[in-house]
Amino acid sequence: MITVNYPKPDFRIEEKEGKKNIFDNIRKNWVLLTPEEWVRQNFIQFLIQEKKYPAAQISLEKVVQLGELKKRFDVLVYNKKYQPWMLIECKASEIKLDEKVLQQILRYHISIPATYLVITNGQTTYGWKKRDNKFIEINELDEWE
Repeated sequence: MITVNYPKPDFRIEEKEGKKNIFDNIRKNWVLLTPEEWVRQNFIQFLIQEKKYPAAQISLEKVVQLGELKKRFDVLVYNKKYQPWMLIECKASEIKLDEKVLQQILRYHISIPATYLVITNGQTTYGWKKRDNKFIEINELDEWE
């Protein structure tokens, strides 16, 4: 398990038509503040502020083709050569990180062969690094290269 020390939140939040929205600095847009979005935004700030990942290397919620299905990954961090480096699946805090969540990110990995896979619900975070065609569990995320 990976320990994540989240930075103090400094988000722009607004209420519109009875729904809360949060400004996403990566997408440069207001998005609906769901429990999963709260986890995603906090995890992104952890990557940027604590691990020094450049915001320009982070992509959010893009479509991935899985056979006939189109799905959206949560977070993808690219390396300096703009190749997939870390694929992250975020879940709401009440969602258990079980085999189903692991299988989901492994399916995404078929189309996006990243070196690292991470799943988080904001309270618990697991990660794996691909080495010699095997995934080895890690207990810490690397700082930016």
